[in-house]
Amino acid sequence: MEVVAGIFLSSINILVKGLTNSAENYTFAAQIQKRSTPMNENERMISRECIRQLICTRMASRQAMQRMLKNCEAGITFEMLQIMSCLWNEQGISQQTLAERTAKDKACLTNLMNNLEKKGYVCRHADPDDRRNKLVFLTEEGKRFSQWLAPRLEEYYHRLDQQAGIDTLKQLTCQLKALQDVLESY
Repeated sequence: MEVVAGIFLSSINILVKGLTNSAENYTFAAQIQKRSTPMNENERMISRECIRQLICTRMASRQAMQRMLKNCEAGITFEMLQIMSCLWNEQGISQQTLAERTAKDKACLTNLMNNLEKKGYVCRHADPDDRRNKLVFLTEEGKRFSQWLAPRLEEYYHRLDQQAGIDTLKQLTCQLKALQDVLESY
């Protein structure tokens, strides 16, 4: 795992340095045009491979979490967990905010909300400031569920920390934040 993470870090580091070379104050396009030697095939593929690896890692993360939820018989999906996690951190947020924070479209979020309401974990109330908006809250049952699930999530993340290594995860987090900043600047 650490070897794979090291390769991934190197790829991200090269990409970020190439995209944000502030010492020369070039944009990525300008760097390509001003480059004195042509890029080889490996250099051209670094950013594509990096993004592909991000997508594969996200999928693997989702699948691992879904297996954990299934193994502990939580009765919710990964997507439902995303919604619940937002509500564990902040009660009474709008469905629009939930959609943005979880990268879900309105139709998908509505379906998830309906399923969570059927389970008795959430409730929706009209926003007193704007009746067109619905604010979402955890119910008492939803709070009990979060207390039941919390130790299982803690165990899941502890295992990840042990297997991947804290230092590796810290480095990856820094590199991913830097890559996010670069991508958001487009």
